[in-house]
Amino acid sequence: MIRRFAVPIALLAASTASAHEFWLSPSTYGAAARDTVAVSTWAGTGFRGEPKPWAAPRAIRFALRTTREFDLRPAATNGDLTWARLVLPDDGGAMIGYESNFAHIELEAGEFDRYLALEGLDGPLRARAKLGGRAGPGRERYARCPKTWVAGAEAKRAMAPLGLSLELVPLGDPSAAPLRLRLLDHGKPLAGALVRAWNRPLAGAGRPADPAARDSVGMVAEARTDARGMVTLDTSRAGEWLVSAVHMTASEDRTEADWQSRWASLTFARESK
Repeated sequence: MIRRFAVPIALLAASTASAHEFWLSPSTYGAAARDTVAVSTWAGTGFRGEPKPWAAPRAIRFALRTTREFDLRPAATNGDLTWARLVLPDDGGAMIGYESNFAHIELEAGEFDRYLALEGLDGPLRARAKLGGRAGPGRERYARCPKTWVAGAEAKRAMAPLGLSLELVPLGDPSAAPLRLRLLDHGKPLAGALVRAWNRPLAGAGRPADPAARDSVGMVAEARTDARGMVTLDTSRAGEWLVSAVHMTASEDRTEADWQSRWASLTFARESK
């Protein structure tokens, strides 16, 4: 099932800090052997954001996958806005992924419920509705699981899971439309999750525009995963793509949070045909 529509920019701008998307951005989405690719990380709404500096205490994993996997954490520098500078070993393509530990946030009850509704988190929203006035403020801990695909000759590299706690895994070449994905929660298919997509023009051949300088854009597609954790999105537009999903459950640590969420994202580009 493919669904396409636009969401008003004002609605996206009204989302809370906890609802910001978080994505990896390479300096180019296509590279040849021995090319250098710089990777930065952004948080924002409408595919517009601000850069986030590397923070070693937050990083559980930061990896490059080509013919084998490389741990990028030892080469990253605290406070640096460029998280990695990679020299690609071949032209087969590279998947880069990151996973953080949990950070905490607390929102006023009404604001938290609006955030749940905006993100399609129907289960937690129903649970809070049953509690009524006893639901209280939204105490949440959240972790990030972004990936980016630097395209190459071997698209099958994009289809191999990295093993992130929550992960969007392409079922084909991401540059081919439509995009078929599977959402994995600790390696198992996750049904009923809302997957959303944003699209922007590229600044040049394979190069993304500066996320801090561009305007916000509306969502262009969304759909929920089926019983096998699969979803199909219309990604026929050329340009840079951000696909995102969030999964929220009751917190495993109730001392600081009642809810915990993991946010998965995938960025890639589709060139004009």
